[in-house]
Amino acid sequence: MKEQDRISSAVIKRLPRYRRYLEDLLKKNVDRISSNELSILMGYTASQIRQDLNNFGGFGQQGYGYNIRELYNQIGIILGLDQEYRMIIVGSGNLGQAIANYTHYYKEGFKVSAMFDINPRLIGLRINDIEVMDYERIGEFLEANHIDIGIICTNKDSAQEVANKLTEGKVNGIWNFAPVDLDVGDSIALENAHLSDSLYSLTYHIIRKR
Repeated sequence: MKEQDRISSAVIKRLPRYRRYLEDLLKKNVDRISSNELSILMGYTASQIRQDLNNFGGFGQQGYGYNIRELYNQIGIILGLDQEYRMIIVGSGNLGQAIANYTHYYKEGFKVSAMFDINPRLIGLRINDIEVMDYERIGEFLEANHIDIGIICTNKDSAQEVANKLTEGKVNGIWNFAPVDLDVGDSIALENAHLSDSLYSLTYHIIRKR
């Protein structure tokens, strides 16, 4: 059984949060932390933290805690952040442009190689020095360039057709911002970022706190 098959998606989704808290501790020049101390910071139980991290091997020592730099680096490797990724954005409206302009990704090794759109007013523009190309050219672009991640920022009616194009172009993963669930098969990694779902979850909690 592959490692990714036995580790729950809930654990995987917690890893970036662990890394973010560890990064903050590094900035404060903290060298070591126990699972109990980390639980106070993050709101997880110490037992949950130990169980999560034990999925990937033993990082801490009893009575000694975790070496923060080592754990931060190891979580980065587990998440694949020791590699670089080439991305394209399909849909160059406000959301696509915001992603292209979010320079934090570039620091983490994520590079946007091109953007695509069907709107003639956007085609030819440069967003953060990235050219917006005609969507009709996406097939030839993918054939000529290896792209790791395709980012979909279109409306829901276009999203599946775009996903099909990305799949045909042999991207490794799709980050989907369109408000629709996509069918991409098992060979492509898919992460849905439904912004409205997150907003509606927030309003659910708001009305119960009034």
